[in-house]
Amino acid sequence: MTTSDTPGLWPAVLARLRLVADIVRLPRARLRFDASLNPDLIRRTHASFTMPHPRYRIVRNKSLGVALIDLRAFASGADYLQSVAQKDHAGYQARRARARGYTVAEIDRNDYIDDIHRINTSQRVRQGRPMDPAYTDRTDHYVAVDSFRYYGVLDAGGKLVAYCDLGIYGDFAATDRLLGIKTDGVMYLLLADIACRLIDEQRYNYLMYDTYLGALPGLREFKRKLGFAPYRIRYAIA
Repeated sequence: MTTSDTPGLWPAVLARLRLVADIVRLPRARLRFDASLNPDLIRRTHASFTMPHPRYRIVRNKSLGVALIDLRAFASGADYLQSVAQKDHAGYQARRARARGYTVAEIDRNDYIDDIHRINTSQRVRQGRPMDPAYTDRTDHYVAVDSFRYYGVLDAGGKLVAYCDLGIYGDFAATDRLLGIKTDGVMYLLLADIACRLIDEQRYNYLMYDTYLGALPGLREFKRKLGFAPYRIRYAIA
């Protein structure tokens, strides 16, 4: 068999080589779970993050190309916003959203059951996948989980237009559920505000937003404009 017999072979090989090179160049981060925050949940999450990857069994599930903001790199939330202040990036989009009357607050999800259901069902497909029934089925009551925080974006009339369930797992926090109606930069506002709050608390080292390298181009660009970058991760638990 010659290369002329397989015209699609070399582009695929080159793409894989580029991916390997990208992985080798990734900066490293060590994240620590603190089981005292919520012993059962933290241990389950640690096990999930460190289990073999479902497709690439030789690596851990959440170990390569994980999207992080290094919160220690900023003296304050204002310093972070300045780092993403250029046009169309998170700081710029957050300012515009605030100017339109949007605000971010910690919420009790039970106060916004109808709004959450409306957000969850506003699109049948997200990131190329049908919405999971866990989102689209209406929830009549939410139970707050220890070591979680619940943030929402409210419009000028008090309606919820985006929300984030944020897990505090140790020296890092990670987005769990994160959904919104994509309008007026509210998703940039939500995540930028969360990053600012964590930075100003000076208790956490990283903010995680799932993976970077495996994301579709639009989502990857969204993360980049928020200041997320891909890392190689090692985990510890205490």
